[in-house]
Amino acid sequence: MTAYGSQEMSAPLLRVLMRRPGASLKAADPAKWHYGPTFDGTRAVHQYKAFADLVEKSGTEIVWLEDEGDGLADAMFTHDPSLMSDRGAIILRMGKPLRAGEPALHEKAYAERQIPILGRIEAPGTVEGGDCIWLDAKTLVVGRGVRTNQSGIDQLSAILAPHGVSVLAYDLPLWQGEEACLHLMSVMSPLADDLALVFAPLLPAAFYQLLKARGIRLIEASADEFHASNGLSLNVLPTRPHEVIMVEGFPATKAAMEAAGCKVETFEADALCIACEGGPTCLTRPVLRRAA
Repeated sequence: MTAYGSQEMSAPLLRVLMRRPGASLKAADPAKWHYGPTFDGTRAVHQYKAFADLVEKSGTEIVWLEDEGDGLADAMFTHDPSLMSDRGAIILRMGKPLRAGEPALHEKAYAERQIPILGRIEAPGTVEGGDCIWLDAKTLVVGRGVRTNQSGIDQLSAILAPHGVSVLAYDLPLWQGEEACLHLMSVMSPLADDLALVFAPLLPAAFYQLLKARGIRLIEASADEFHASNGLSLNVLPTRPHEVIMVEGFPATKAAMEAAGCKVETFEADALCIACEGGPTCLTRPVLRRAA
């Protein structure tokens, strides 16, 4: 089987990079890391295991990074420090200074598995994976905001252009401020090639128009649940088209996806995802997605 390659968002997830939280998360200072009042390190580790079990149950191979007490509490959110393409991994540069050490963990993991590095984002550029959405195999949409800047977008475009990929950038709203995390994937989750879950009020208008022009059906997430979860009700992980994993406790959003033909599995995540501002997608870095 091919070891890597992913220029899709919802094709069957065959291989994924994940980091099992441990000592670094349990010892995290919630004020320092901007974690919410429901944060509980021990419970978060337990909730993470339930999530990982769902990923494995879907048939996905997990490539594990271990938390050996390096102090990088957010490193469990493996979606952000690198981006996978069909030509290899792109090592990103984090917009959150506390996360600056994470890309090196990904680069080491890829090197150990002979996965090539296509390029790297260098200072002053920043790009986080949560701001990157493959609209199709030749179009990468990137959100320009607090975590991803123009220099990073320009570098990403230069890395991908020789391989026929266009990078389209859209401005994100500030929403809850610089300390909070609003990624492009905070307001749009692809569920299949032609289906996405969105929170339209925070979508860049031009991106919303592009989605409509492409014929992508948009499921409107419950506004009440979006605000109650700080956006985590919308952060869902497709393990294959129309099959997703989401945080437990948001029945209206779950029902809307089911009405559109999706199979939805949930896990308890108040101490993990809600508290730490990262959902099921954030907890995974797809290494290989391919149509069955």
